[in-house]
Amino acid sequence: MCRSIKTLRPPFTDDVTDDDIRAAALQYVRKISGFRAPAAHNAAAFEEAVEAITRASADLLASIEVRGARS
Repeated sequence: MCRSIKTLRPPFTDDVTDDDIRAAALQYVRKISGFRAPAAHNAAAFEEAVEAITRASADLLASIEVRGARS
């Protein structure tokens, strides 16, 4: 897996921003597509994938219950 994607849930990270989630999604799409920046004819598909993964990641993080986590 892409080593530059960091864990975005407690106890690893307490303050996760929307930018953190989007950056992880971007790294994931770059990794699986093999493109750091897509060609113009693939830009829309690339950006759509980043946005979809950003939304899914935010939903996941909002739904996870970390047992034993400090509140």
